[in-house]
Amino acid sequence: MSIVKVNNMTFGYDGSYDLIFDNVSFQMDTDWKLGFTGRNGRGKTTFMKLLLGKYEYRGTISSSVAFDYFPFEVKEDNMLTVHVLEDVCPAFEQWQLEKELSLLGVDDEVLYRPFNTLSQGEQTKVMLAALFLKENQFLLIDEPTNHLDVEGRKIVSDYLRSKKGFILVSHDRLFLDACIDHILTINKTDIIVQKGNFSSWYLNKTREDQNEINENEKLKKDVKRLMTAMKRTAKWSDDVEATKIGFGPCDRGAIGAKAAKMMKRSKAIETRQTKVLEDKSKLLKNIEQSFPLAIQAQDYFRERLFHFEDVVVSYGESKVNQPVTFAVNRGERIAITGFNGSGKSSLLKLMTNEDIAYSGRLEKGTRLKVSYVSQNTAALSGDLSTYAKERGIDEGQFKTILHKMDMSQIQFEKDMSAFSEGQKKKVLIAASLCEKANIYIWDEPLNYVDVLSRIQIEEAILSYRPTMIFVEHDKTFVSRIATKVVDVVSVVN
Repeated sequence: MSIVKVNNMTFGYDGSYDLIFDNVSFQMDTDWKLGFTGRNGRGKTTFMKLLLGKYEYRGTISSSVAFDYFPFEVKEDNMLTVHVLEDVCPAFEQWQLEKELSLLGVDDEVLYRPFNTLSQGEQTKVMLAALFLKENQFLLIDEPTNHLDVEGRKIVSDYLRSKKGFILVSHDRLFLDACIDHILTINKTDIIVQKGNFSSWYLNKTREDQNEINENEKLKKDVKRLMTAMKRTAKWSDDVEATKIGFGPCDRGAIGAKAAKMMKRSKAIETRQTKVLEDKSKLLKNIEQSFPLAIQAQDYFRERLFHFEDVVVSYGESKVNQPVTFAVNRGERIAITGFNGSGKSSLLKLMTNEDIAYSGRLEKGTRLKVSYVSQNTAALSGDLSTYAKERGIDEGQFKTILHKMDMSQIQFEKDMSAFSEGQKKKVLIAASLCEKANIYIWDEPLNYVDVLSRIQIEEAILSYRPTMIFVEHDKTFVSRIATKVVDVVSVVN
């Protein structure tokens, strides 16, 4: 057991308008299984890079263990996987590696294949296996679930639950709950460590936020009462002072003393009011306000939008999936499930008129308005205003949704290519929500998107009930949103 101590850490990027971390202090036990959560853009990856010594900062980070990062850089991905792992962990024993791979459900034959021929899920698993072979390391695991299907996530969560000594960034609630015993949270003004999993943290956070809101309402009433009292006392002082003016007999000295006393009382009340206002500014500092999102969904004039009958996607001579038959009817929200490589994304692309080879029959409704969210964010560049114009959506509405999902005004002024992956995904989702569509087709929309934004999106869908078909590996999202599940089975060629 060792303690990592962070004291008075302050950091901001050169040329940035504000600080990412401002004088934060906390400590972590290196035996803990720490989940790491927080809104996109708050600095989760930045914090891990600070632990790795990649940036200069003010304050201190002290630890008796070394830090290592997932995913690590693979400089020559055409090398055999075993040689890639030897570069990362030169001293491992073969039997130890094979044991770790077995726990992750990976056949050790992958070690003798070029790394770039492994699926993204296999790459994730062999990287984790290599890192956990190292001794006296505190592992920084950054979003391992993004390329894992549901079964893959279950295997990796079971694997991590059997380990200790890591910080895990993930936005999958069930995944976090299954394998962590502490949670590290980046709030608006600080970083907090708590014992428990995501669900216990979220319950506590919700209660704390409500308590602060209730206290703030009481404070507003107190401020209003004090302001009224201050104005009334100031008026009394002015009225008393005014009686000194005139031609009749009066004790102007006594009147002046009384006015001064009234003014002193007025100033005291004003001081109290100022103190209350200062206290008020300290409240609500960490509340994660969940503003409701709107969806511009439009009903289709017919009951059926799509019909698949024995559809099989092909690439060249290879068939990807076994024949699939299902219909998409108005008001349904259909989750497409299946292992990685089973053709789920290809089925969605068929519905957007993309040129995908297939056999079987696909019927599509006429004059159908489709809104599509792709997995890929690589094409996003330029400013948000131009993007909104090119997409044909209302710029004000588009930016309002982004702001509600915790995008700051400063972000609006940046080029989208500089956004984090989570922020890029939010751009695609916000644009889709702004489109007046009969059906929303989303392909793994939640990769990199923070948990609180996921909850906002879920609430919007449940409120507006648009017709949807989607691929998503977040089981919580699927269980809350889907009205029907279609499982796609791959073909072994």
